[in-house]
Amino acid sequence: WPLRGENLAMAEETNGADLEEEYHEGDLEKALEQEPELLEEEEITEEVVVDEVETLLAPDFEEALAELGNGDLDALQDIEGEVLAELAAPLEEEADKAEDDTGAAVDIIDEEEIVVDDAQDDIDLLPEEEAVLEEEASAEEAEDNEGVQEHLMEAVEGTLRLKRLLSQDEEVPEEVLGKRRRKKEPNSAASTADEARILQLLTKWGLVQDKMTRHVLESLTSDELKLLDNSYTPEKFNMKRGPGELVHCQIAMMKERASPGGGTVDAIAAFKHRWKLSPEQEAKLRTLSHKDLRFVFKEYDESAPFEDVLEQAQTSEADESITEGTLHDEPGLHVMSRFNRLELIDPMVVAAIFGDANLSFALKLAKHREAFGHVGRIIATTFETLDCLRERYKEIDETIKTLEGLYTEVYHGVDCTRIAVDSRFQGMEGNLGAVYYNFPHAGAVSGFFDGHPCVNWRHENLMRLFFRALRSFMKPGGLVKVSSSKSAVGVRFLYIMEAASENEFVHVETMPFMDWHLHRYGRSYGDKRDVHRRPGEGENYNVQRKDADMVYTFKYAPSGTLLQPQSIRMPPKFSVLKACPDGPFRPLVGEARQKHAMSLYKRFVTECSGTHVG
Repeated sequence: WPLRGENLAMAEETNGADLEEEYHEGDLEKALEQEPELLEEEEITEEVVVDEVETLLAPDFEEALAELGNGDLDALQDIEGEVLAELAAPLEEEADKAEDDTGAAVDIIDEEEIVVDDAQDDIDLLPEEEAVLEEEASAEEAEDNEGVQEHLMEAVEGTLRLKRLLSQDEEVPEEVLGKRRRKKEPNSAASTADEARILQLLTKWGLVQDKMTRHVLESLTSDELKLLDNSYTPEKFNMKRGPGELVHCQIAMMKERASPGGGTVDAIAAFKHRWKLSPEQEAKLRTLSHKDLRFVFKEYDESAPFEDVLEQAQTSEADESITEGTLHDEPGLHVMSRFNRLELIDPMVVAAIFGDANLSFALKLAKHREAFGHVGRIIATTFETLDCLRERYKEIDETIKTLEGLYTEVYHGVDCTRIAVDSRFQGMEGNLGAVYYNFPHAGAVSGFFDGHPCVNWRHENLMRLFFRALRSFMKPGGLVKVSSSKSAVGVRFLYIMEAASENEFVHVETMPFMDWHLHRYGRSYGDKRDVHRRPGEGENYNVQRKDADMVYTFKYAPSGTLLQPQSIRMPPKFSVLKACPDGPFRPLVGEARQKHAMSLYKRFVTECSGTHVG
C-alpha cells in the first residue's frame, strides 16, 4: 500500500500507549468475521471494498511501524503488501460471492418473467377484469362505428375502414391524429405472388428505393398488377410526372380501353357492352320500337335466347298509364334518349342533389319539377357549412329562400359518402328515386395535380364510397346521374363506371352535358376561388372544355345477394408523403418537409371524418 512521507513520519512518532488506546485485542478478527452488507440487485463497487480495507488496515500499519521504529522503508513496504494481501482476500471473496448471488437472483427474476409471459394466456381473468376489457373493446368498436345502425353498416363500412387505416399508421406522429393511435388490425396484405411481382418490376425498372412507385404498386389489385406486362417501363426522367404517377396513369388508361369509353354512349351501346352482344344483335336492337326496346331492356338477362326475347317483345303490350308507356310505336332509341335529356322522371319519386355548392342546380331542378307538376320531395345538400357558403356566395340566402318556397329541403354539411351516419337521412332507406351529383371532386390540394398518387386515391374512393352509401337509400329502378368531364384526371370516368358497377348500378347511357335540359345553371368551382370568380363569368376550368363534359346515367338493379366489403384505394403512408419528390415537397428538406407531411396527413384524416377542408 503506498504511503506518503508525511504519513510515515506521523506513524514513527506514535508510541505504544497511543496504539493501545486505538486498538484492542480481537477487534481485527471481529471485523473480519462481519459480512459486508449486500444490497439486493446492486453491484458491489470497487470503492466499497477499498473503504473497508482502509478501515481494517489502519491499526496493523501503526503496530508494524511501532515495532520497526526507524527501520528501512523497503522492509516496511514488504510488510505493508503482505498485510494488504492477507486482509483484502476475505473481502474480495465476500464481494465475489455477493456478485454471484446478485447475478443468480437476476437470472431467477428473468426466468420468472419468461415463465409469467409464457403463461399469461393461460391465466383466467377475474370477472371484473373481463368486464373492463369487454367494456373497453365495446367502446372502441362503438367509436369506430360512430353509432351506425346495423342494417346501415354496409353503407358506411368502407368509409370507417378508410378512417381506421389512416389512424393506424405507425410512423405518423400522434399529434397529427389528435388522439391515441389505433391498434393495427390484420390487413389484407399483398399475397406472396404479388409481393414477388412487385419486387420483380421495381428491380427491372431500377426503382427499388422509390417509395412512391412502390406505394402505387402495393395499392394495385392482383388483376391490375397483371396488366403491367414485361414490355412496359416508366420513364425515370419525365419532366412532368414521376415514375409512380406514370405507372398509376398507365393502369387507368389500360382499364379505360376495356370500358364503354368516357364519351357519348347511347342506351343500345351501353346495353350491348353490359351483355357482350354481337354487332348483329346490336343492329336488330336499333330497329326496335320504343315499346319493344323497353321490353328487351327490362326482360333480357341471358336466361333465354336473345331471339326469343325479341319475339316476346313484339307481342307485348305497353302500359300507357305511365310516362314510359307513351309513344310506343316511335323509334325506340330516339324516344329513350329524349327521356333522359328532358329529365322525364317519375313525378312521385324523392330526388336528392349532392355536392351542389351554390345550390343553383337544385334551384334549376326544383323549377323543372314544378313546371311538370311533380309532387315528389326534393332534398338539396351542400358539403360546406352555411357560414362557409355565405363567405363565398353573396346570393346564397336568397337562393335558399327561393328553394324553400318551392318545397325543397336544404341540408348543409352533408358528406355523400356518410349519409348513413347523418341523422337527417334517418328513415329514408329505399326512398330515393333520382339522385344527382354534378362534377364530383374530393378537393384540390395545393401543389399537386389531381392525378398524382398522393391525392388521387381520394377522388377514386369518393366515387366508390358514394355509390356504396346510396345502395341503402335507393329504390330499385332509381336513376343516378353523375356529371363529369371525360378528360378529368381527378375523378376519372373510369372511377364512376367501376364504382357504379361494383354496387349494382347498371350503366344506362352517357350523354353530352350540353344536351341535357338541366345544364343551364350557375356552375362554380366549389372552393375558395368562388369568392373572386366563377366559371360562368368569363372564366373556365383549367384543361376542361364544354364538349368534354358528360352525364353518366345509371339505374339501380339490386340482385339481392350480399356484396363483398367495398374495395378502397389505399392512401399513402406517412413515410411515403415525406419521401415524395413532387409537387409542394420538391423544394422542402428536413423539418420543413416533415411539417408539410404532417399537415397534409392531418387533412386526409379530417376529410375522412366528414369535415369540410378548403
